Amino acid sequence: MAPIPSGPAAAPVPPPARRPLRVLYADDMKELRELMQAVLGRDGHEVFAVHDGQLALELIRAQPGAYDLLVTDHHMPRCNGLDLVSAVRGTPFAGKIMVFSSEISPVVLERYQRYAVDRIVPKPVFPATLRQTLAELFPPAPA
Repeated sequence: MAPIPSGPAAAPVPPPARRPLRVLYADDMKELRELMQAVLGRDGHEVFAVHDGQLALELIRAQPGAYDLLVTDHHMPRCNGLDLVSAVRGTPFAGKIMVFSSEISPVVLERYQRYAVDRIVPKPVFPATLRQTLAELFPPAPA
């Protein structure tokens, strides 16, 4: 699983995922949580944003079937993305997992792969990249 290219020169943008997704987003930066809610909200998705991995883990433990997608930042205080993913894999959560990060060492990348993370997306994450990734992770059902 290689990170996908990001930036203005990325491939043409596919249409948003067909069905609305329930997304749990953990990031310690308020501005990024608000941006994610705005971008995905415009596409019809419901975003539950929390400021750290510990809160995200508590929500998943309480209702593992409540979310289609967990998106987490890698670098966060209290419970970073790797700790969150590791703990979530010990729950009945059946959704997909996406990690955002500005930098991940090869060792950490290998650990994410061991936890079967569905996608690692390098920061900065552009809306077109996010939409492309969602379309790939949640393709429309065949007609």
